[in-house]
Amino acid sequence: MESTLAMNTLIFLGVAIIMVPLARKLGLSSVIGYIAGGILIGPYVLKLTGKDVNDIMHASEFGVIMLLFLVGLELEPRKFWDMRKKIVGLGFTQMLLTIALLFMIFVTFGWKVDKAIAIAMCFALSSTAIVLQTLQEKNNLKTTAGEASFATLLFQDIAVIPILALLPIIANYKSRHHDNEIQILIQKLPEWLQAGTVILGVTILILLGKYVFVPFLRYVSKSGMTELLTASSLFLVIGVSELMVAIGLSPALGAFLAGVMLANSEFQHELEAQIDPFKGLLLAVFFVSVGSTLNFNIIQSDPLFIFSTVFAVLIVKFIVLYAIGKFFRIDTPQSLFYAFALSQVGEFAFVLINFASNLYLLSPELNAQMMAVTAITMCITPFLLIINDKFITPKFIKQKPGEEKSDFNILDDEIQQKKIIIVGFGHFGSTVGRLLKANKISATVLDRDSDRVKLLRSYGFKVYYGDATRIPILRAAGIEDAEILVLCLDDPDDNKFIAEVVREQYPDVKIFVRAKSRIDAYDYLNNGIENIYRETLGTAVDMAVDVLHETGMRKYAARRLGQRFMAIDKASVRKLAKIRKEDNDFALFTTKEILQREEELLAYDNLNFDSNNSDDSLINEEENDN
Repeated sequence: MESTLAMNTLIFLGVAIIMVPLARKLGLSSVIGYIAGGILIGPYVLKLTGKDVNDIMHASEFGVIMLLFLVGLELEPRKFWDMRKKIVGLGFTQMLLTIALLFMIFVTFGWKVDKAIAIAMCFALSSTAIVLQTLQEKNNLKTTAGEASFATLLFQDIAVIPILALLPIIANYKSRHHDNEIQILIQKLPEWLQAGTVILGVTILILLGKYVFVPFLRYVSKSGMTELLTASSLFLVIGVSELMVAIGLSPALGAFLAGVMLANSEFQHELEAQIDPFKGLLLAVFFVSVGSTLNFNIIQSDPLFIFSTVFAVLIVKFIVLYAIGKFFRIDTPQSLFYAFALSQVGEFAFVLINFASNLYLLSPELNAQMMAVTAITMCITPFLLIINDKFITPKFIKQKPGEEKSDFNILDDEIQQKKIIIVGFGHFGSTVGRLLKANKISATVLDRDSDRVKLLRSYGFKVYYGDATRIPILRAAGIEDAEILVLCLDDPDDNKFIAEVVREQYPDVKIFVRAKSRIDAYDYLNNGIENIYRETLGTAVDMAVDVLHETGMRKYAARRLGQRFMAIDKASVRKLAKIRKEDNDFALFTTKEILQREEELLAYDNLNFDSNNSDDSLINEEENDN
């Protein structure tokens, strides 16, 4: 079927919308739904895709790049540096053992040495997209197996660089500019200098992050236009990826490092919210394109060779990964998940296999067969994980999760999930924030004034730029894990909007909200929000206390009356809120009654000033009345 790139994209998205909910309803991973949809619309079933399938797949690889950028944003540079030994230990061991075992198997079955080593290097890589997507869906990213998988994938992305450099050497091929599709600066360097591009790339990203990225985002944020921040976020991710390609680094690795460089910036949550929708969309198209590129004619022509290779790759990688997990003292259930999750061949193998074919290492037929093997292993992995979860792992679980702690720890044990979020850090919110900080209670703060954010961060506050009325920003800030949300924005309508959405979507979060007037307080109470703080009440009472003192009243007596007045006023607001919507005239009459009641109670309280029990009796009386 002849179709345009836009039509193919429309078909890919349409099948994803249909197949993924179906897969989830059957209890399967969304990845299975995407890949099954791709097979269904591919050129060997319904034939709905045209000649631009490869173009769509290349474009959707940006989903992998954006995924790694978001992962980098969650990992501060210090934590990344702390992980270096684990990344090298796990990743290098896995790559070395997998390449060695696959090479021996391929040579044993009569492959030429150059083909065997080239394919072994390509197949040693695992799928970043599938593994991280699965870890996120299962909420396993911070488990021992999740952290081990993440470290191994990082090393594999780094390993793409030397593999690209080694393939021309293995092929004894001298690149010519007119026939080499991969034009990168690394190929212009002497071979002994090519490994140093990793250091070069990291150095460039550190400098860009400090002196270019953050100042650039501050400049754009002052415009107050959300669409410009979206454009800026995409510009950064795509720009960094292209820069990394130019100097010879993996674009996904470059995006990850850029994310790490920005993890400490005030724009962390804003970038997460801007990139996440594009990441999800492009990853969906990527998985569909994997299914649509399965060449069933190649599989049918020699199924024994294809599936025996698939079986050999899965078994070898599983054994290597499981052995590494046990060596690093990861418990059996976690080692099994680690081994099953990374046993497939990764998306970078598509690039490397094509590159090897351009170097005449692989024939067109072998190229197509290896592409089929790669795609099949990616399709099988979600099913292997289901089998592991339902039938294998339960046999090894003898205790509840968390009772035993592995000696293998990548991330800092002291890291805790965000529990408190403060929205708005002006004169009202900063008072709350300062009191929390003074008592060593950390909170994630969101504010949409970039100058204020920059200033407060210089004072040591954990403040991020972001508009919390956009729910993706709240999600990026950790609202799903938060226990307390403090709303202190100047605009009461914004506070009301956020409160309503959070109460609906995250009912377990306790909300504390700033109200500018009694009317605002009525609305909050009628919407089920109990923790209301009127910004003018305390300051007005403080002023009245000072005036009373100036008239000759003792300071203690004036302060006591002020506190009593605040207690009575808060109780009256709760009483009026219940009837405000029903009868405005009655509410007005009741307001007069309450004002009179306040005056009587205060007078009575003043007369009984020296009685120790007067406060308790009056408070109980007022609570019973209300």
